Amino acid sequence: MRPKIKNSTILITGGAGFIGSHLVEQLMMNEAKQVIVVDNMFLGNRENLSDALSKGMVLYVDDAELKGSLEYIIEKHKIDIVFNCATKALNYSFINPSNAYMTNVIVLNNLLELQRKGAFKTLCHFSSSEVYGSAQYEPMDEQHPILPTTAYAAGKAAADTMLHSYVNMFGLDAFIVRPFNNYGPRQNYEGPLSGVIPATIMKLLNGDAPEIHGTGLQSRDYIYVVDTIDSIIKVYDVIKRGDCVNIAAGNHIAIKEIILKISKILNYKGPILYKDCRPADVACHHAGNQKIKSMINFNLVDFDEGLLKTVRWYKEIYNKRNVLK
Repeated sequence: MRPKIKNSTILITGGAGFIGSHLVEQLMMNEAKQVIVVDNMFLGNRENLSDALSKGMVLYVDDAELKGSLEYIIEKHKIDIVFNCATKALNYSFINPSNAYMTNVIVLNNLLELQRKGAFKTLCHFSSSEVYGSAQYEPMDEQHPILPTTAYAAGKAAADTMLHSYVNMFGLDAFIVRPFNNYGPRQNYEGPLSGVIPATIMKLLNGDAPEIHGTGLQSRDYIYVVDTIDSIIKVYDVIKRGDCVNIAAGNHIAIKEIILKISKILNYKGPILYKDCRPADVACHHAGNQKIKSMINFNLVDFDEGLLKTVRWYKEIYNKRNVLK
């Protein structure tokens, strides 16, 4: 029988990152007995967990690719449930494709092997919409072909296949959630691994021109990160083992339109810099979300409202950073 979130001891791999840190907060609000995080801080940030740490969350700055580290943490804390958010950013696969691929595979393999041996009861694995590649049909439901275009996506697809095999072979209580593009507070905004929304916001706040790679007509299906976490917490109780479900708003929007929306919010009227398109860039993501709607009470923040909240959050970060200079 699947343990309830309330009163369970829960491990989150990659819990100091963008999505993982929001999951930490929601699990604590849902009265988890204790929340444990393991994160190697590749893109994670201790500041993302400052409030949770003050309320008793436990953080291990360690690497979930090291099976021995996971064994120690899971045994010490008698973990009931694992949420696997550990990954390396999509953009990183253009820098180190092998490592980006292997991180996705090794972490999940470690967890499945531990679960197979009875180390914990339930595994929720975070996949990615990137496993689908560009849309072969719209909207992209869970039956869409798996056609990854990057090493990151290939690693996610391989991990998903591995999970299904372990569920079939060993009867594990494991399932897959497949978020589409998330946006909101705490997403990385610095360097080549930044997300397009926070990177654009920070460029404009710094007085720089925003950038578009390619035509800007490539589309993404954005969902506010709080809605993603709310949906996953709700679906946890009802999704069957071995199943997967898209976590998506079902509205796709062109990158150029997003840049224009952010420019309008920040009253930017300058030029947009167009650069060469990135190789292997997905042309269209338009999610099908009928399955998740049939499973839970599915609530969404309107994209414009969520974008405004996001811009305000990054403005606060920008202003604090400048005050400290």
